[in-house]
Amino acid sequence: MSADTTTRPDTASGLDRFFKITERGSTVAREVRGGVVTFFTMVYIVVLNPIILSGVVDGSGSMIGGTTDLAESKLLVAVGTAVVAGVMSIAMGVFANFPIALAAGLGINGLITGMVITHASDKITYADLMGLVVIEGVIILVLVLTGFRKAVFKAIPPPLKVAISVGIGLFIAFIGVIDAGFARRPTTPGSVPSELGIGGSLTGWPTLVFVVGVFLIAILLIRKVKGAILIGIVSATVLAMVIEAIFKLGPRVYDKGVLTNPDTWVLTVPALPSSVTNTPDLGILGQFSLLGSFGKLGIITASLFVFSLLLADFFDTMGTVVAIGTEAELLDDEGNPPNTDRILVVDSVAAIAGGAGGVSSNTSYIESASGVEEGARTGLASVVTGILFLLATFLAPLFAVVPSEAAAPALVIVGFLMMTQVTNIDWHDMEVALPAFLTIVLMPFTYNITVGIGAGFIAWVLVKIAKGHARRIHPLLWVVSGLFVLYFAKTPLEALFT
Repeated sequence: MSADTTTRPDTASGLDRFFKITERGSTVAREVRGGVVTFFTMVYIVVLNPIILSGVVDGSGSMIGGTTDLAESKLLVAVGTAVVAGVMSIAMGVFANFPIALAAGLGINGLITGMVITHASDKITYADLMGLVVIEGVIILVLVLTGFRKAVFKAIPPPLKVAISVGIGLFIAFIGVIDAGFARRPTTPGSVPSELGIGGSLTGWPTLVFVVGVFLIAILLIRKVKGAILIGIVSATVLAMVIEAIFKLGPRVYDKGVLTNPDTWVLTVPALPSSVTNTPDLGILGQFSLLGSFGKLGIITASLFVFSLLLADFFDTMGTVVAIGTEAELLDDEGNPPNTDRILVVDSVAAIAGGAGGVSSNTSYIESASGVEEGARTGLASVVTGILFLLATFLAPLFAVVPSEAAAPALVIVGFLMMTQVTNIDWHDMEVALPAFLTIVLMPFTYNITVGIGAGFIAWVLVKIAKGHARRIHPLLWVVSGLFVLYFAKTPLEALFT
Protein backbone atom coordinates (compact mmCIF):
# COMPACT_ATOMS: atom_id res chain seq x y z
CA MET A 1 0.00 0.00 0.00
CA SER A 2 1.19 3.51 -0.62
CA ALA A 3 2.10 5.63 2.36
CA ASP A 4 -0.34 8.25 3.53
CA THR A 5 1.83 11.25 4.39
CA THR A 6 -0.90 13.85 4.68
CA THR A 7 -0.30 14.50 8.38
CA ARG A 8 0.30 18.25 8.79
CA PRO A 9 3.43 19.43 10.64
CA ASP A 10 1.36 21.53 13.02
CA THR A 11 -0.56 18.47 14.17
CA ALA A 12 2.54 16.43 14.99
CA SER A 13 2.21 15.29 18.59
CA GLY A 14 4.61 13.85 21.12
CA LEU A 15 3.28 10.43 20.15
CA ASP A 16 4.11 11.13 16.52
CA ARG A 17 7.64 12.28 17.35
CA PHE A 18 8.36 9.44 19.75
CA PHE A 19 7.39 6.71 17.28
CA LYS A 20 8.54 8.67 14.18
CA ILE A 21 5.14 8.03 12.63
CA THR A 22 5.18 10.82 10.03
CA GLU A 23 8.89 10.31 9.39
CA ARG A 24 8.17 6.72 8.33
CA GLY A 25 5.27 7.76 6.12
CA SER A 26 2.47 6.55 8.35
CA THR A 27 -0.36 7.92 10.45
CA VAL A 28 -1.69 7.16 13.91
CA ALA A 29 -4.83 5.66 12.35
CA ARG A 30 -2.79 3.30 10.19
CA GLU A 31 -0.66 2.22 13.15
CA VAL A 32 -3.73 1.51 15.28
CA ARG A 33 -5.37 -0.37 12.43
CA GLY A 34 -2.20 -2.37 11.81
CA GLY A 35 -1.90 -3.25 15.48
CA VAL A 36 -5.50 -4.47 15.59
CA VAL A 37 -5.01 -6.62 12.49
CA THR A 38 -1.82 -8.15 13.91
CA PHE A 39 -3.67 -8.97 17.13
CA PHE A 40 -6.49 -10.76 15.34
CA THR A 41 -4.05 -12.84 13.27
CA MET A 42 -2.12 -13.76 16.46
CA VAL A 43 -4.85 -14.17 19.07
CA TYR A 44 -5.22 -17.84 18.13
CA ILE A 45 -2.15 -18.49 20.30
CA VAL A 46 -4.24 -17.74 23.41
CA VAL A 47 -6.43 -20.69 22.41
CA LEU A 48 -3.75 -22.92 20.88
CA ASN A 49 -1.01 -22.65 23.53
CA PRO A 50 -3.25 -24.19 26.25
CA ILE A 51 -4.23 -26.99 23.85
CA ILE A 52 -0.56 -27.84 23.25
CA LEU A 53 0.71 -27.46 26.81
CA SER A 54 -2.28 -28.57 28.91
CA GLY A 55 -3.61 -32.07 29.35
CA VAL A 56 -0.27 -33.86 29.70
CA VAL A 57 0.66 -34.93 33.23
CA ASP A 58 4.32 -34.35 34.13
CA GLY A 59 6.60 -36.26 36.47
CA SER A 60 5.01 -34.67 39.53
CA GLY A 61 1.56 -35.97 38.61
CA SER A 62 0.26 -32.49 37.72
CA MET A 63 -0.55 -30.65 34.52
CA ILE A 64 1.09 -27.36 33.62
CA GLY A 65 0.10 -24.72 36.15
CA GLY A 66 0.40 -27.20 39.03
CA THR A 67 -3.18 -28.44 38.81
CA THR A 68 -4.86 -31.74 38.01
CA ASP A 69 -7.93 -30.09 36.49
CA LEU A 70 -7.71 -29.73 32.69
CA ALA A 71 -10.05 -26.74 32.46
CA GLU A 72 -8.13 -24.88 35.16
CA SER A 73 -4.81 -25.70 33.49
CA LYS A 74 -6.00 -24.35 30.12
CA LEU A 75 -7.32 -21.16 31.72
CA LEU A 76 -4.03 -20.56 33.54
CA VAL A 77 -2.02 -21.04 30.34
CA ALA A 78 -4.39 -18.84 28.32
CA VAL A 79 -4.11 -15.94 30.77
CA GLY A 80 -0.34 -16.33 31.14
CA THR A 81 0.07 -16.47 27.36
CA ALA A 82 -1.89 -13.25 26.87
CA VAL A 83 -0.10 -11.40 29.69
CA VAL A 84 3.44 -12.19 28.55
CA ALA A 85 2.54 -11.52 24.90
CA GLY A 86 0.99 -8.19 25.85
CA VAL A 87 3.91 -6.98 27.97
CA MET A 88 6.59 -8.03 25.48
CA SER A 89 4.74 -6.61 22.46
CA ILE A 90 4.45 -3.26 24.23
CA ALA A 91 8.16 -3.46 25.11
CA MET A 92 9.02 -4.06 21.45
CA GLY A 93 6.98 -1.05 20.42
CA VAL A 94 8.30 1.35 23.06
CA PHE A 95 11.92 0.23 23.29
CA ALA A 96 12.67 -0.84 19.69
CA ASN A 97 9.98 1.09 17.74
CA PHE A 98 9.47 -1.76 15.30
CA PRO A 99 6.10 -3.18 14.11
CA ILE A 100 6.59 -6.71 15.43
CA ALA A 101 4.47 -8.31 18.14
CA LEU A 102 5.58 -11.26 20.27
CA ALA A 103 3.90 -14.30 21.80
CA ALA A 104 4.59 -17.90 22.80
CA GLY A 105 6.51 -19.63 20.02
CA LEU A 106 4.83 -22.47 18.17
CA GLY A 107 7.11 -25.46 17.92
CA ILE A 108 8.91 -24.66 21.14
CA ASN A 109 5.75 -25.30 23.16
CA GLY A 110 5.31 -28.60 21.34
CA LEU A 111 8.94 -29.49 22.07
CA ILE A 112 8.32 -28.86 25.78
CA THR A 113 5.27 -31.12 25.84
CA GLY A 114 7.23 -33.79 23.98
CA MET A 115 10.01 -33.61 26.56
CA VAL A 116 7.46 -33.99 29.38
CA ILE A 117 6.02 -37.11 27.73
CA THR A 118 9.42 -38.62 26.91
CA HIS A 119 10.99 -37.98 30.31
CA ALA A 120 8.01 -38.35 32.65
CA SER A 121 9.74 -41.38 34.19
CA ASP A 122 12.63 -39.07 35.12
CA LYS A 123 10.19 -37.02 37.22
CA ILE A 124 10.65 -34.04 34.93
CA THR A 125 8.14 -31.22 35.43
CA TYR A 126 6.94 -28.33 33.32
CA ALA A 127 8.63 -25.99 35.79
CA ASP A 128 11.97 -27.75 35.19
CA LEU A 129 11.70 -27.30 31.43
CA MET A 130 10.60 -23.68 31.77
CA GLY A 131 13.83 -23.18 33.71
CA LEU A 132 15.76 -24.35 30.64
CA VAL A 133 13.80 -21.85 28.55
CA VAL A 134 14.92 -19.09 30.93
CA ILE A 135 18.55 -20.24 30.64
CA GLU A 136 18.29 -20.27 26.85
CA GLY A 137 16.90 -16.74 26.91
CA VAL A 138 19.76 -15.54 29.11
CA ILE A 139 22.30 -17.03 26.70
CA ILE A 140 20.57 -15.34 23.75
CA LEU A 141 20.62 -12.03 25.64
CA VAL A 142 24.34 -12.39 26.32
CA LEU A 143 24.94 -13.05 22.61
CA VAL A 144 23.02 -9.88 21.79
CA LEU A 145 24.80 -7.71 24.34
CA THR A 146 28.21 -8.94 23.16
CA GLY A 147 27.30 -8.08 19.57
CA PHE A 148 27.48 -11.66 18.29
CA ARG A 149 23.84 -11.95 17.27
CA LYS A 150 23.91 -8.67 15.37
CA ALA A 151 27.18 -9.68 13.70
CA VAL A 152 25.59 -12.90 12.46
CA PHE A 153 22.59 -10.91 11.30
CA LYS A 154 24.83 -8.67 9.20
CA ALA A 155 26.90 -11.61 7.90
CA ILE A 156 23.94 -13.17 6.09
CA PRO A 157 24.43 -12.68 2.31
CA PRO A 158 21.75 -10.41 0.77
CA PRO A 159 20.37 -13.17 -1.52
CA LEU A 160 19.76 -15.38 1.51
CA LYS A 161 17.99 -12.53 3.29
CA VAL A 162 15.63 -12.25 0.33
CA ALA A 163 15.17 -16.02 0.28
CA ILE A 164 14.37 -16.03 4.00
CA SER A 165 11.67 -13.41 3.48
CA VAL A 166 10.19 -15.28 0.50
CA GLY A 167 10.32 -18.59 2.35
CA ILE A 168 8.53 -17.12 5.33
CA GLY A 169 5.89 -15.73 2.98
CA LEU A 170 5.28 -19.21 1.59
CA PHE A 171 5.37 -20.62 5.12
CA ILE A 172 2.73 -18.29 6.57
CA ALA A 173 0.50 -18.82 3.54
CA PHE A 174 0.79 -22.56 4.22
CA ILE A 175 -0.05 -21.95 7.89
CA GLY A 176 -3.16 -20.06 6.81
CA VAL A 177 -4.28 -22.81 4.46
CA ILE A 178 -3.74 -25.51 7.10
CA ASP A 179 -5.26 -23.49 9.97
CA ALA A 180 -8.42 -23.01 7.93
CA GLY A 181 -8.68 -26.70 7.02
CA PHE A 182 -8.53 -25.79 3.31
CA ALA A 183 -5.72 -28.35 3.11
CA ARG A 184 -5.20 -31.04 5.72
CA ARG A 185 -3.75 -34.44 6.49
CA PRO A 186 -5.73 -37.18 4.70
CA THR A 187 -7.91 -39.47 6.76
CA THR A 188 -6.71 -42.51 4.79
CA PRO A 189 -3.44 -43.90 6.21
CA GLY A 190 -0.53 -44.28 3.81
CA SER A 191 -1.84 -41.77 1.26
CA VAL A 192 -0.36 -38.37 0.35
CA PRO A 193 0.77 -36.21 3.29
CA SER A 194 -1.68 -33.40 2.49
CA GLU A 195 -4.82 -33.02 0.42
CA LEU A 196 -7.48 -30.50 -0.51
CA GLY A 197 -10.21 -30.22 2.12
CA ILE A 198 -11.82 -33.53 3.01
CA GLY A 199 -11.13 -36.43 0.68
CA GLY A 200 -9.81 -34.06 -2.00
CA SER A 201 -12.95 -31.91 -2.03
CA LEU A 202 -13.91 -28.60 -0.43
CA THR A 203 -16.58 -29.48 2.10
CA GLY A 204 -18.19 -27.64 4.99
CA TRP A 205 -19.27 -24.13 5.90
CA PRO A 206 -16.00 -23.21 7.67
CA THR A 207 -14.14 -23.74 4.39
CA LEU A 208 -16.59 -21.36 2.70
CA VAL A 209 -15.80 -18.71 5.34
CA PHE A 210 -12.09 -19.05 4.56
CA VAL A 211 -12.56 -18.84 0.80
CA VAL A 212 -14.85 -15.82 1.09
CA GLY A 213 -12.34 -14.14 3.40
CA VAL A 214 -9.43 -14.66 0.98
CA PHE A 215 -11.28 -13.27 -2.03
CA LEU A 216 -12.81 -10.40 -0.07
CA ILE A 217 -9.41 -9.22 1.18
CA ALA A 218 -7.90 -9.66 -2.29
CA ILE A 219 -10.68 -7.61 -3.92
CA LEU A 220 -10.39 -4.86 -1.31
CA LEU A 221 -6.61 -4.69 -1.78
CA ILE A 222 -6.99 -4.52 -5.57
CA ARG A 223 -9.43 -1.66 -5.12
CA LYS A 224 -6.97 -0.05 -2.64
CA VAL A 225 -9.52 0.08 0.19
CA LYS A 226 -7.96 1.22 3.48
CA GLY A 227 -8.29 -1.38 6.21
CA ALA A 228 -8.75 -4.20 3.69
CA ILE A 229 -7.34 -6.94 5.90
CA LEU A 230 -9.20 -5.84 9.03
CA ILE A 231 -12.45 -5.52 7.07
CA GLY A 232 -11.87 -9.00 5.70
CA ILE A 233 -11.29 -10.56 9.12
CA VAL A 234 -14.31 -8.86 10.69
CA SER A 235 -16.58 -9.68 7.74
CA ALA A 236 -15.50 -13.33 7.71
CA THR A 237 -16.11 -13.52 11.47
CA VAL A 238 -19.63 -12.12 11.10
CA LEU A 239 -20.33 -14.62 8.31
CA ALA A 240 -19.01 -17.44 10.52
CA MET A 241 -21.24 -16.35 13.42
CA VAL A 242 -24.30 -16.29 11.17
CA ILE A 243 -23.47 -19.76 9.84
CA GLU A 244 -22.95 -21.12 13.35
CA ALA A 245 -26.21 -19.57 14.56
CA ILE A 246 -28.13 -21.28 11.72
CA PHE A 247 -26.41 -24.67 11.41
CA LYS A 248 -25.00 -25.23 14.94
CA LEU A 249 -21.79 -26.86 13.68
CA GLY A 250 -19.92 -26.76 16.99
CA PRO A 251 -16.27 -27.68 17.62
CA ARG A 252 -14.32 -30.62 16.28
CA VAL A 253 -14.74 -33.86 18.20
CA TYR A 254 -12.16 -36.62 18.45
CA ASP A 255 -12.99 -40.20 19.42
CA LYS A 256 -9.85 -42.13 20.43
CA GLY A 257 -7.73 -39.75 18.40
CA VAL A 258 -9.96 -39.96 15.31
CA LEU A 259 -11.75 -36.83 14.07
CA THR A 260 -15.44 -37.63 13.80
CA ASN A 261 -16.76 -34.32 12.39
CA PRO A 262 -14.13 -32.85 10.01
CA ASP A 263 -16.42 -30.20 8.50
CA THR A 264 -16.73 -28.18 11.75
CA TRP A 265 -14.69 -25.29 13.21
CA VAL A 266 -10.97 -25.98 13.69
CA LEU A 267 -10.38 -24.21 17.03
CA THR A 268 -12.89 -21.53 17.96
CA VAL A 269 -16.66 -21.79 17.60
CA PRO A 270 -17.80 -18.34 16.38
CA ALA A 271 -20.78 -17.86 18.67
CA LEU A 272 -21.78 -14.91 20.82
CA PRO A 273 -20.44 -15.55 24.35
CA SER A 274 -22.72 -15.59 27.36
CA SER A 275 -20.38 -13.10 29.03
CA VAL A 276 -17.77 -10.77 27.56
CA THR A 277 -15.61 -10.48 30.69
CA ASN A 278 -13.72 -12.79 33.01
CA THR A 279 -11.41 -12.45 36.02
CA PRO A 280 -7.87 -13.49 35.05
CA ASP A 281 -5.89 -15.89 37.25
CA LEU A 282 -2.15 -15.12 37.13
CA GLY A 283 -1.14 -18.17 39.16
CA ILE A 284 1.03 -19.68 36.42
CA LEU A 285 3.46 -16.75 36.37
CA GLY A 286 6.75 -17.59 38.06
CA GLN A 287 6.35 -21.37 37.84
CA PHE A 288 9.87 -22.35 36.75
CA SER A 289 12.84 -24.19 38.26
CA LEU A 290 16.13 -22.86 36.93
CA LEU A 291 18.35 -25.91 37.45
CA GLY A 292 15.87 -28.72 38.13
CA SER A 293 16.28 -30.35 34.70
CA PHE A 294 20.03 -30.90 35.01
CA GLY A 295 19.66 -33.22 37.98
CA LYS A 296 16.79 -35.18 36.42
CA LEU A 297 17.85 -35.34 32.76
CA GLY A 298 21.60 -35.12 33.08
CA ILE A 299 23.87 -32.37 31.79
CA ILE A 300 24.11 -33.70 28.21
CA THR A 301 20.37 -34.10 27.55
CA ALA A 302 19.50 -30.80 29.26
CA SER A 303 22.24 -28.96 27.35
CA LEU A 304 21.15 -30.36 23.97
CA PHE A 305 17.58 -29.24 24.73
CA VAL A 306 18.84 -25.73 25.49
CA PHE A 307 20.91 -25.80 22.28
CA SER A 308 17.83 -26.73 20.23
CA LEU A 309 15.84 -23.89 21.78
CA LEU A 310 18.76 -21.53 21.24
CA LEU A 311 19.05 -22.08 17.50
CA ALA A 312 15.29 -22.01 17.00
CA ASP A 313 14.90 -18.68 18.82
CA PHE A 314 18.09 -17.21 17.33
CA PHE A 315 17.21 -17.76 13.68
CA ASP A 316 13.41 -17.68 13.76
CA THR A 317 13.64 -14.12 14.99
CA MET A 318 16.32 -13.24 12.46
CA GLY A 319 14.15 -14.46 9.60
CA THR A 320 11.04 -12.76 10.96
CA VAL A 321 12.76 -9.40 11.43
CA VAL A 322 14.16 -9.48 7.89
CA ALA A 323 10.77 -10.39 6.45
CA ILE A 324 8.87 -7.71 8.37
CA GLY A 325 11.52 -5.07 7.66
CA THR A 326 11.41 -5.88 3.96
CA GLU A 327 7.63 -5.73 3.81
CA ALA A 328 7.58 -2.42 5.70
CA GLU A 329 10.44 -1.03 3.58
CA LEU A 330 12.42 -0.29 6.73
CA LEU A 331 15.70 -2.05 5.85
CA ASP A 332 18.85 -0.09 5.03
CA ASP A 333 21.05 -0.64 1.97
CA GLU A 334 22.66 -3.67 3.63
CA GLY A 335 19.33 -5.26 4.46
CA ASN A 336 19.34 -4.43 8.19
CA PRO A 337 16.38 -2.94 10.09
CA PRO A 338 16.56 0.18 12.30
CA ASN A 339 17.33 -0.39 15.99
CA THR A 340 18.55 -3.93 15.33
CA ASP A 341 20.20 -4.16 18.75
CA ARG A 342 17.05 -3.11 20.56
CA ILE A 343 14.84 -5.49 18.56
CA LEU A 344 17.12 -8.41 19.42
CA VAL A 345 17.34 -7.40 23.10
CA VAL A 346 13.55 -7.33 23.47
CA ASP A 347 13.21 -10.65 21.68
CA SER A 348 15.83 -12.19 23.99
CA VAL A 349 14.12 -10.86 27.09
CA ALA A 350 10.85 -12.28 25.71
CA ALA A 351 12.36 -15.77 25.78
CA ILE A 352 13.27 -15.27 29.43
CA ALA A 353 9.83 -13.82 30.21
CA GLY A 354 8.06 -16.72 28.52
CA GLY A 355 9.97 -19.27 30.58
CA ALA A 356 9.59 -17.30 33.81
CA GLY A 357 5.89 -16.87 33.02
CA GLY A 358 5.50 -20.64 32.68
CA VAL A 359 4.04 -20.44 29.16
CA SER A 360 7.02 -21.26 26.88
CA SER A 361 9.55 -19.01 25.14
CA ASN A 362 8.07 -15.90 23.54
CA THR A 363 9.36 -14.81 20.16
CA SER A 364 8.67 -12.38 17.32
CA TYR A 365 5.63 -13.36 15.25
CA ILE A 366 5.66 -13.42 11.47
CA GLU A 367 1.90 -12.76 11.61
CA SER A 368 2.94 -9.15 12.28
CA ALA A 369 3.32 -8.93 8.51
CA SER A 370 -0.47 -8.69 8.28
CA GLY A 371 -0.38 -5.48 10.32
CA VAL A 372 2.48 -4.13 8.21
CA GLU A 373 0.49 -4.77 5.05
CA GLU A 374 -2.37 -2.87 6.70
CA GLY A 375 -0.06 0.13 7.05
CA ALA A 376 1.93 -0.32 10.29
CA ARG A 377 5.46 1.10 10.14
CA THR A 378 6.31 1.87 13.76
CA GLY A 379 6.27 0.44 17.26
CA LEU A 380 2.91 2.07 17.98
CA ALA A 381 1.28 -0.86 16.17
CA SER A 382 3.05 -3.30 18.51
CA VAL A 383 1.87 -1.29 21.52
CA VAL A 384 -1.72 -1.51 20.26
CA THR A 385 -1.36 -5.28 19.77
CA GLY A 386 0.10 -5.60 23.27
CA ILE A 387 -2.72 -3.63 24.86
CA LEU A 388 -5.26 -5.86 23.12
CA PHE A 389 -3.50 -8.96 24.47
CA LEU A 390 -3.71 -7.53 27.99
CA LEU A 391 -7.37 -6.69 27.48
CA ALA A 392 -7.88 -10.26 26.28
CA THR A 393 -7.12 -11.47 29.81
CA PHE A 394 -10.29 -9.67 30.93
CA LEU A 395 -12.26 -9.95 27.67
CA ALA A 396 -11.18 -13.43 26.61
CA PRO A 397 -14.73 -14.58 25.77
CA LEU A 398 -15.18 -11.63 23.39
CA PHE A 399 -11.89 -12.03 21.54
CA ALA A 400 -12.35 -15.78 21.36
CA VAL A 401 -15.22 -15.51 18.86
CA VAL A 402 -12.83 -15.03 15.91
CA PRO A 403 -12.35 -18.49 14.33
CA SER A 404 -9.18 -19.60 12.56
CA GLU A 405 -11.13 -19.74 9.31
CA ALA A 406 -11.75 -15.97 9.53
CA ALA A 407 -8.19 -14.95 10.49
CA ALA A 408 -6.32 -17.34 8.17
CA PRO A 409 -7.20 -15.47 4.94
CA ALA A 410 -4.99 -12.59 6.10
CA LEU A 411 -2.02 -14.96 6.35
CA VAL A 412 -2.58 -16.28 2.84
CA ILE A 413 -2.79 -12.81 1.30
CA VAL A 414 0.26 -11.53 3.20
CA GLY A 415 2.16 -14.67 2.22
CA PHE A 416 1.42 -13.91 -1.42
CA LEU A 417 2.65 -10.33 -1.05
CA MET A 418 5.90 -11.49 0.57
CA MET A 419 6.40 -14.11 -2.15
CA THR A 420 6.58 -11.38 -4.81
CA GLN A 421 10.13 -10.63 -3.65
CA VAL A 422 11.26 -13.88 -5.29
CA THR A 423 12.08 -11.92 -8.47
CA ASN A 424 14.98 -10.26 -6.60
CA ILE A 425 16.89 -13.57 -6.55
CA ASP A 426 19.18 -14.36 -9.50
CA TRP A 427 17.90 -17.81 -10.45
CA HIS A 428 20.48 -18.12 -13.23
CA ASP A 429 23.38 -18.09 -10.74
CA MET A 430 23.66 -21.57 -9.18
CA GLU A 431 25.74 -20.25 -6.26
CA VAL A 432 22.77 -18.13 -5.24
CA ALA A 433 19.83 -20.11 -6.59
CA LEU A 434 20.40 -23.48 -4.88
CA PRO A 435 20.81 -22.14 -1.29
CA ALA A 436 17.91 -19.76 -1.89
CA PHE A 437 15.70 -22.57 -3.18
CA LEU A 438 16.42 -24.80 -0.18
CA THR A 439 15.78 -21.91 2.21
CA ILE A 440 12.42 -21.17 0.60
CA VAL A 441 10.96 -24.65 0.17
CA LEU A 442 12.14 -26.26 3.40
CA MET A 443 10.33 -23.75 5.61
CA PRO A 444 6.83 -24.92 4.60
CA PHE A 445 7.93 -28.50 3.84
CA THR A 446 9.23 -28.98 7.40
CA TYR A 447 6.88 -26.44 9.05
CA ASN A 448 9.97 -24.85 10.57
CA ILE A 449 11.64 -21.52 9.75
CA THR A 450 14.89 -22.53 11.44
CA VAL A 451 15.29 -25.63 9.26
CA GLY A 452 14.98 -23.55 6.09
CA ILE A 453 17.53 -21.01 7.29
CA GLY A 454 19.94 -23.73 8.41
CA ALA A 455 19.71 -25.63 5.12
CA GLY A 456 20.30 -22.39 3.21
CA PHE A 457 23.41 -21.54 5.26
CA ILE A 458 24.92 -24.99 4.89
CA ALA A 459 24.16 -25.09 1.14
CA TRP A 460 25.69 -21.62 0.70
CA VAL A 461 28.95 -22.77 2.30
CA LEU A 462 29.08 -26.07 0.39
CA VAL A 463 28.37 -24.45 -2.97
CA LYS A 464 31.05 -21.81 -2.39
CA ILE A 465 33.54 -24.56 -1.52
CA ALA A 466 32.57 -26.55 -4.62
CA LYS A 467 33.11 -23.47 -6.79
CA GLY A 468 36.51 -22.81 -5.22
CA HIS A 469 35.27 -19.66 -3.50
CA ALA A 470 35.81 -20.72 0.10
CA ARG A 471 37.69 -17.49 0.85
CA ARG A 472 34.53 -15.50 0.07
CA ILE A 473 32.63 -17.14 2.92
CA HIS A 474 32.19 -14.87 5.93
CA PRO A 475 33.90 -16.40 9.01
CA LEU A 476 30.64 -16.29 10.98
CA LEU A 477 28.89 -18.33 8.28
CA TRP A 478 31.42 -21.11 8.86
CA VAL A 479 30.61 -21.03 12.57
CA VAL A 480 26.84 -20.86 12.14
CA SER A 481 26.79 -23.58 9.47
CA GLY A 482 28.75 -25.85 11.80
CA LEU A 483 26.24 -25.21 14.57
CA PHE A 484 23.40 -26.07 12.21
CA VAL A 485 25.06 -29.38 11.36
CA LEU A 486 25.00 -30.14 15.09
CA TYR A 487 21.38 -28.97 15.27
CA PHE A 488 20.25 -31.31 12.50
CA ALA A 489 22.12 -34.20 14.13
CA LYS A 490 21.00 -33.48 17.70
CA THR A 491 19.01 -36.70 18.14
CA PRO A 492 21.83 -39.13 17.20
CA LEU A 493 24.27 -36.97 19.17
CA GLU A 494 22.05 -37.21 22.23
CA ALA A 495 21.83 -40.99 21.80
CA LEU A 496 25.60 -41.20 21.37
CA PHE A 497 26.47 -39.27 24.51
CA THR A 498 23.75 -40.63 26.78
